[in-house]
Amino acid sequence: TLSGKNYLPKSLVVLQFTLASFLISATLVIYLQFNYLTTEKLGYDDTNLVKISKDDLTRDETKLLKETLMKNPDIIGVAPKNGGFWGTVAKVNADSTINFAYETVDESYLPLLKIPIIAGRNFSRDFPSDSSHSILVNESFVKQAGWKQPIGQEVNFWYDNNTKYSVIGVVKDYHFQSLSEKIGPQLFTMKPKNNFGSVYIKLRPKTATSSLAFIQATFKNLFPLSPYHYSFKQDENIRDYDAEAKWKQIMLFGAILTIFISCIGLFGLSVLSAEKRIKEIGIRKVLGASVSSVVTSLSKDFLKLVILSIFIALPVAWIVAGKWLEHYPYRIHLNWWMFSLAAILVICIALATVSFQAIKAALANPVKSLRSE
Repeated sequence: TLSGKNYLPKSLVVLQFTLASFLISATLVIYLQFNYLTTEKLGYDDTNLVKISKDDLTRDETKLLKETLMKNPDIIGVAPKNGGFWGTVAKVNADSTINFAYETVDESYLPLLKIPIIAGRNFSRDFPSDSSHSILVNESFVKQAGWKQPIGQEVNFWYDNNTKYSVIGVVKDYHFQSLSEKIGPQLFTMKPKNNFGSVYIKLRPKTATSSLAFIQATFKNLFPLSPYHYSFKQDENIRDYDAEAKWKQIMLFGAILTIFISCIGLFGLSVLSAEKRIKEIGIRKVLGASVSSVVTSLSKDFLKLVILSIFIALPVAWIVAGKWLEHYPYRIHLNWWMFSLAAILVICIALATVSFQAIKAALANPVKSLRSE
Protein backbone atom coordinates (compact mmCIF):
# COMPACT_ATOMS: atom_id res chain seq x y z
CA THR A 1 0.00 0.00 0.00
CA LEU A 2 2.87 2.38 0.75
CA SER A 3 5.27 1.13 -1.90
CA GLY A 4 5.67 2.66 -5.35
CA LYS A 5 3.84 5.86 -6.25
CA ASN A 6 0.90 5.71 -3.84
CA TYR A 7 1.28 9.38 -2.99
CA LEU A 8 -2.19 9.96 -1.53
CA PRO A 9 -1.98 7.52 1.42
CA LYS A 10 1.61 8.59 2.03
CA SER A 11 0.62 12.26 2.04
CA LEU A 12 -2.30 11.63 4.41
CA VAL A 13 -0.07 9.78 6.89
CA VAL A 14 2.54 12.56 6.79
CA LEU A 15 -0.11 15.30 7.12
CA GLN A 16 -1.89 13.64 10.05
CA PHE A 17 1.27 12.92 12.01
CA THR A 18 2.74 16.34 11.22
CA LEU A 19 -0.33 17.89 12.80
CA ALA A 20 -0.20 15.44 15.71
CA SER A 21 3.50 16.16 16.34
CA PHE A 22 2.88 19.91 16.20
CA LEU A 23 -0.05 19.76 18.63
CA ILE A 24 1.78 17.53 21.09
CA SER A 25 4.78 19.90 21.07
CA ALA A 26 2.54 22.95 21.47
CA THR A 27 0.57 21.34 24.29
CA LEU A 28 3.79 20.51 26.13
CA VAL A 29 5.11 24.08 25.80
CA ILE A 30 1.78 25.59 26.94
CA TYR A 31 1.65 23.20 29.90
CA LEU A 32 5.21 24.07 30.97
CA GLN A 33 4.57 27.82 30.63
CA PHE A 34 1.30 27.54 32.57
CA ASN A 35 3.09 25.54 35.27
CA TYR A 36 5.80 28.23 35.39
CA LEU A 37 3.25 31.06 35.70
CA THR A 38 1.36 29.34 38.52
CA THR A 39 4.37 28.13 40.54
CA GLU A 40 6.99 30.86 40.07
CA LYS A 41 7.80 32.82 43.25
CA LEU A 42 6.09 36.22 43.16
CA GLY A 43 8.33 37.93 45.68
CA TYR A 44 5.74 37.94 48.44
CA ASP A 45 3.91 35.41 50.60
CA ASP A 46 0.36 34.79 49.35
CA THR A 47 -0.32 31.65 51.41
CA ASN A 48 -3.37 31.71 53.71
CA LEU A 49 -3.96 35.31 52.65
CA VAL A 50 -7.60 36.41 52.44
CA LYS A 51 -8.72 39.62 50.75
CA ILE A 52 -11.95 41.44 51.57
CA SER A 53 -13.13 44.67 49.96
CA LYS A 54 -15.10 47.77 50.93
CA ASP A 55 -15.33 50.96 48.93
CA ASP A 56 -13.95 54.12 50.57
CA LEU A 57 -12.70 52.41 53.70
CA THR A 58 -11.68 55.29 55.99
CA ARG A 59 -8.80 55.31 58.44
CA ASP A 60 -11.18 55.08 61.43
CA GLU A 61 -13.09 52.17 59.85
CA THR A 62 -9.82 50.44 59.11
CA LYS A 63 -8.61 50.83 62.69
CA LEU A 64 -11.87 49.45 64.10
CA LEU A 65 -11.91 46.51 61.65
CA LYS A 66 -8.28 45.71 62.37
CA GLU A 67 -8.70 45.79 66.16
CA THR A 68 -11.78 43.57 66.01
CA LEU A 69 -10.24 40.99 63.70
CA MET A 70 -7.01 40.78 65.69
CA LYS A 71 -9.00 39.60 68.74
CA ASN A 72 -9.19 36.23 66.99
CA PRO A 73 -6.01 34.22 67.75
CA ASP A 74 -6.27 32.46 64.38
CA ILE A 75 -5.71 35.77 62.58
CA ILE A 76 -2.01 36.56 62.35
CA GLY A 77 -2.22 40.02 60.84
CA VAL A 78 -4.36 42.57 59.00
CA ALA A 79 -3.19 45.13 56.44
CA PRO A 80 -5.23 47.59 54.34
CA LYS A 81 -4.53 48.67 50.78
CA ASN A 82 -6.22 50.69 48.05
CA GLY A 83 -8.76 48.77 46.01
CA GLY A 84 -8.01 47.76 42.44
CA PHE A 85 -5.05 49.08 40.48
CA TRP A 86 -4.09 52.73 40.76
CA GLY A 87 -1.66 54.43 38.43
CA THR A 88 -0.46 58.01 38.24
CA VAL A 89 2.52 60.21 37.34
CA ALA A 90 4.83 62.51 39.26
CA LYS A 91 8.05 64.44 38.76
CA VAL A 92 11.48 63.25 39.81
CA ASN A 93 14.86 64.95 39.48
CA ALA A 94 13.09 68.34 39.35
CA ASP A 95 11.48 67.93 35.92
CA SER A 96 11.46 64.31 34.67
CA THR A 97 8.05 62.65 34.70
CA ILE A 98 7.64 59.01 35.67
CA ASN A 99 4.59 56.73 35.48
CA PHE A 100 4.07 54.24 38.30
CA ALA A 101 1.67 51.99 40.18
CA TYR A 102 0.35 54.03 43.09
CA GLU A 103 -0.24 52.08 46.31
CA THR A 104 -1.91 53.39 49.46
CA VAL A 105 -1.00 51.19 52.44
CA ASP A 106 -0.13 51.38 56.12
CA GLU A 107 2.97 50.26 58.02
CA SER A 108 1.71 46.65 58.35
CA TYR A 109 1.31 45.88 54.62
CA LEU A 110 4.87 45.01 53.61
CA PRO A 111 5.67 42.93 56.73
CA LEU A 112 2.39 41.00 56.42
CA LEU A 113 3.15 39.98 52.82
CA LYS A 114 6.86 39.46 53.66
CA ILE A 115 7.99 41.93 51.01
CA PRO A 116 11.62 42.90 51.77
CA ILE A 117 12.90 46.44 52.09
CA ILE A 118 16.43 46.49 50.67
CA ALA A 119 17.37 50.07 51.59
CA GLY A 120 16.15 52.56 54.17
CA ARG A 121 13.16 51.68 56.33
CA ASN A 122 9.45 50.91 56.28
CA PHE A 123 6.67 53.29 57.32
CA SER A 124 6.47 53.54 61.10
CA ARG A 125 4.08 54.87 63.73
CA ASP A 126 7.14 56.26 65.49
CA PHE A 127 7.40 58.83 62.68
CA PRO A 128 4.05 60.71 62.43
CA SER A 129 5.34 62.63 59.41
CA ASP A 130 5.48 59.39 57.37
CA SER A 131 1.82 59.76 56.39
CA SER A 132 2.25 63.29 55.09
CA HIS A 133 5.82 63.52 53.77
CA SER A 134 7.25 60.02 53.19
CA ILE A 135 7.04 57.42 50.47
CA LEU A 136 8.52 54.04 49.56
CA VAL A 137 9.50 53.09 46.02
CA ASN A 138 10.49 49.80 44.41
CA GLU A 139 13.71 48.90 42.62
CA SER A 140 12.19 49.49 39.18
CA PHE A 141 11.20 53.03 40.23
CA VAL A 142 14.77 53.72 41.36
CA LYS A 143 16.19 52.32 38.13
CA GLN A 144 13.85 54.36 35.92
CA ALA A 145 14.51 57.52 37.92
CA GLY A 146 18.25 56.93 37.56
CA TRP A 147 18.96 57.34 41.26
CA LYS A 148 22.24 56.03 42.69
CA GLN A 149 21.31 57.10 46.22
CA PRO A 150 17.49 56.86 46.41
CA ILE A 151 17.05 57.57 50.13
CA GLY A 152 16.17 61.22 50.58
CA GLN A 153 15.21 61.80 46.93
CA GLU A 154 12.01 63.79 46.35
CA VAL A 155 8.96 62.96 44.24
CA ASN A 156 6.80 65.93 43.28
CA PHE A 157 3.03 65.48 42.77
CA TRP A 158 2.88 68.85 41.04
CA TYR A 159 -0.83 68.53 40.25
CA ASP A 160 -1.65 68.10 43.97
CA ASN A 161 -0.73 71.50 45.41
CA ASN A 162 2.88 70.88 44.41
CA THR A 163 3.11 68.22 47.16
CA LYS A 164 6.59 66.76 47.61
CA TYR A 165 7.38 63.45 49.29
CA SER A 166 10.73 62.13 50.44
CA VAL A 167 11.87 58.54 49.77
CA ILE A 168 12.54 56.73 53.06
CA GLY A 169 12.87 53.16 51.75
CA VAL A 170 13.33 50.97 48.68
CA VAL A 171 11.13 47.90 48.30
CA LYS A 172 12.50 44.83 46.54
CA ASP A 173 10.75 44.27 43.20
CA TYR A 174 7.87 41.80 43.45
CA HIS A 175 5.14 40.76 41.02
CA PHE A 176 2.28 43.03 42.08
CA GLN A 177 0.60 42.16 38.78
CA SER A 178 0.54 38.84 36.94
CA LEU A 179 3.67 37.42 35.33
CA SER A 180 2.15 38.43 32.01
CA GLU A 181 3.19 42.00 32.91
CA LYS A 182 6.73 43.23 33.42
CA ILE A 183 7.43 44.65 36.87
CA GLY A 184 7.20 48.43 36.58
CA PRO A 185 7.80 51.40 38.89
CA GLN A 186 5.78 51.28 42.09
CA LEU A 187 5.30 53.88 44.82
CA PHE A 188 3.80 53.43 48.30
CA THR A 189 2.21 56.17 50.36
CA MET A 190 0.21 56.52 53.59
CA LYS A 191 -1.44 59.72 52.32
CA PRO A 192 -4.33 60.41 54.78
CA LYS A 193 -6.81 61.62 52.18
CA ASN A 194 -6.48 58.40 50.14
CA ASN A 195 -9.06 55.92 51.39
CA PHE A 196 -8.46 52.19 51.32
CA GLY A 197 -10.52 49.74 49.30
CA SER A 198 -9.33 46.30 50.39
CA VAL A 199 -7.94 44.52 53.43
CA TYR A 200 -5.53 41.57 53.49
CA ILE A 201 -5.94 39.14 56.35
CA LYS A 202 -3.34 36.48 57.19
CA LEU A 203 -4.79 33.27 58.67
CA ARG A 204 -3.11 30.58 60.68
CA PRO A 205 -2.76 27.39 58.62
CA LYS A 206 -5.73 24.99 58.70
CA THR A 207 -8.10 27.51 60.32
CA ALA A 208 -9.80 28.77 57.15
CA THR A 209 -13.36 27.63 57.91
CA SER A 210 -13.64 29.11 61.41
CA SER A 211 -11.60 32.21 60.53
CA LEU A 212 -13.70 33.01 57.46
CA ALA A 213 -16.89 32.70 59.52
CA PHE A 214 -15.44 35.13 62.07
CA ILE A 215 -14.32 37.58 59.36
CA GLN A 216 -17.76 37.53 57.72
CA ALA A 217 -19.57 38.07 61.05
CA THR A 218 -17.22 40.92 61.94
CA PHE A 219 -17.60 42.63 58.56
CA LYS A 220 -21.41 42.39 58.54
CA ASN A 221 -21.58 43.69 62.10
CA LEU A 222 -19.37 46.70 61.38
CA PHE A 223 -20.62 47.45 57.84
CA PRO A 224 -24.17 46.06 57.58
CA LEU A 225 -24.96 48.04 54.41
CA SER A 226 -21.86 46.99 52.47
CA PRO A 227 -21.76 43.80 50.36
CA TYR A 228 -19.37 41.17 51.71
CA HIS A 229 -17.06 39.20 49.49
CA TYR A 230 -13.80 37.40 50.17
CA SER A 231 -11.17 35.69 48.06
CA PHE A 232 -7.89 33.92 48.68
CA LYS A 233 -4.97 35.75 47.10
CA GLN A 234 -3.52 32.48 45.79
CA ASP A 235 -6.79 31.76 43.94
CA GLU A 236 -6.80 35.28 42.47
CA ASN A 237 -3.26 34.79 41.22
CA ILE A 238 -4.15 31.50 39.51
CA ARG A 239 -7.23 33.11 37.90
CA ASP A 240 -4.89 35.58 36.20
CA TYR A 241 -3.95 32.72 33.89
CA ASP A 242 -7.42 31.49 32.92
CA ALA A 243 -6.63 32.13 29.23
CA GLU A 244 -3.53 29.93 29.41
CA ALA A 245 -5.51 27.22 31.22
CA LYS A 246 -8.16 27.23 28.47
CA TRP A 247 -5.54 27.08 25.73
CA LYS A 248 -3.92 24.15 27.51
CA GLN A 249 -7.23 22.26 27.50
CA ILE A 250 -8.02 23.12 23.87
CA MET A 251 -4.59 22.06 22.63
CA LEU A 252 -4.64 18.85 24.68
CA PHE A 253 -8.06 17.93 23.29
CA GLY A 254 -6.91 18.75 19.75
CA ALA A 255 -3.75 16.66 20.17
CA ILE A 256 -5.65 13.65 21.50
CA LEU A 257 -8.26 13.88 18.73
CA THR A 258 -5.63 14.24 16.01
CA ILE A 259 -3.61 11.31 17.35
CA PHE A 260 -6.75 9.17 17.49
CA ILE A 261 -7.67 9.98 13.88
CA SER A 262 -4.06 9.48 12.75
CA CYS A 263 -3.87 6.11 14.47
CA ILE A 264 -7.12 4.94 12.87
CA GLY A 265 -5.77 5.86 9.44
CA LEU A 266 -2.39 4.28 10.14
CA PHE A 267 -4.00 1.10 11.49
CA GLY A 268 -6.21 0.81 8.39
CA LEU A 269 -3.22 1.23 6.08
CA SER A 270 -1.21 -1.33 8.05
CA VAL A 271 -4.05 -3.85 7.69
CA LEU A 272 -4.19 -3.28 3.93
CA SER A 273 -0.41 -3.50 3.66
CA ALA A 274 -0.32 -6.80 5.57
CA GLU A 275 -3.11 -8.24 3.40
CA LYS A 276 -1.32 -7.28 0.19
CA ARG A 277 1.96 -8.76 1.40
CA ILE A 278 0.50 -11.96 2.88
CA LYS A 279 2.23 -14.21 0.32
CA GLU A 280 5.55 -12.42 0.87
CA ILE A 281 5.22 -12.89 4.62
CA GLY A 282 4.44 -16.59 4.18
CA ILE A 283 7.50 -17.17 1.96
CA ARG A 284 9.75 -15.24 4.37
CA LYS A 285 8.59 -17.39 7.28
CA VAL A 286 9.00 -20.63 5.35
CA LEU A 287 12.57 -19.54 4.55
CA GLY A 288 13.20 -19.09 8.26
CA ALA A 289 12.56 -15.36 8.85
CA SER A 290 11.98 -14.47 12.51
CA VAL A 291 8.88 -12.71 13.80
CA SER A 292 10.93 -9.59 14.61
CA SER A 293 12.35 -9.34 11.09
CA VAL A 294 8.86 -9.67 9.57
CA VAL A 295 7.51 -7.01 11.95
CA THR A 296 10.42 -4.71 11.07
CA SER A 297 9.80 -5.24 7.35
CA LEU A 298 6.11 -4.39 7.68
CA SER A 299 6.66 -1.38 9.99
CA LYS A 300 9.65 0.43 8.50
CA ASP A 301 7.78 2.08 5.61
CA PHE A 302 5.22 3.54 8.00
CA LEU A 303 7.85 4.71 10.47
CA LYS A 304 9.77 6.46 7.69
CA LEU A 305 6.68 8.55 6.97
CA VAL A 306 6.11 9.28 10.66
CA ILE A 307 9.73 10.36 11.11
CA LEU A 308 9.38 12.59 8.04
CA SER A 309 6.32 14.21 9.60
CA ILE A 310 8.29 14.84 12.80
CA PHE A 311 11.09 16.56 10.85
CA ILE A 312 8.47 18.82 9.27
CA ALA A 313 6.47 19.53 12.44
CA LEU A 314 9.11 20.17 15.09
CA PRO A 315 10.91 23.15 13.48
CA VAL A 316 7.53 24.78 12.85
CA ALA A 317 6.46 24.04 16.44
CA TRP A 318 9.73 25.56 17.76
CA ILE A 319 9.20 28.78 15.77
CA VAL A 320 5.51 29.13 16.69
CA ALA A 321 6.17 28.36 20.39
CA GLY A 322 8.98 30.91 20.45
CA LYS A 323 6.71 33.60 18.98
CA TRP A 324 3.96 32.76 21.48
CA LEU A 325 6.34 32.91 24.45
CA GLU A 326 7.55 36.36 23.37
CA HIS A 327 4.25 37.74 24.71
CA TYR A 328 5.41 36.86 28.24
CA PRO A 329 8.15 38.94 29.90
CA TYR A 330 8.68 36.01 32.29
CA ARG A 331 8.74 32.67 30.54
CA ILE A 332 10.31 29.26 30.17
CA HIS A 333 13.23 28.75 27.81
CA LEU A 334 12.67 26.43 24.87
CA ASN A 335 14.83 23.34 25.05
CA TRP A 336 15.53 20.48 22.66
CA TRP A 337 14.27 17.89 25.16
CA MET A 338 10.69 19.28 24.98
CA PHE A 339 10.48 18.57 21.27
CA SER A 340 12.45 15.32 21.54
CA LEU A 341 9.88 14.12 24.08
CA ALA A 342 7.07 14.95 21.65
CA ALA A 343 8.90 13.11 18.84
CA ILE A 344 9.46 10.01 20.99
CA LEU A 345 5.80 10.00 22.02
CA VAL A 346 4.61 10.22 18.40
CA ILE A 347 6.97 7.43 17.30
CA CYS A 348 5.85 5.20 20.19
CA ILE A 349 2.17 5.78 19.35
CA ALA A 350 2.76 5.06 15.64
CA LEU A 351 4.91 2.01 16.43
CA ALA A 352 2.27 0.60 18.77
CA THR A 353 -0.44 1.13 16.14
CA VAL A 354 1.52 -0.51 13.29
CA SER A 355 3.12 -3.25 15.36
CA PHE A 356 -0.20 -4.69 16.48
CA GLN A 357 -1.17 -5.64 12.94
CA ALA A 358 2.43 -6.47 11.94
CA ILE A 359 2.86 -8.91 14.82
CA LYS A 360 -0.51 -10.49 14.05
CA ALA A 361 0.55 -11.01 10.41
CA ALA A 362 3.98 -12.32 11.41
CA LEU A 363 2.52 -14.88 13.81
CA ALA A 364 0.03 -16.22 11.24
CA ASN A 365 0.56 -19.75 9.94
CA PRO A 366 2.62 -19.42 6.69
CA VAL A 367 1.03 -22.59 5.22
CA LYS A 368 -2.42 -21.02 5.49
CA SER A 369 -1.08 -17.76 4.05
CA LEU A 370 0.37 -19.51 0.99
CA ARG A 371 -2.67 -21.76 0.58
CA SER A 372 -4.96 -18.71 0.61
CA GLU A 373 -2.94 -17.35 -2.27
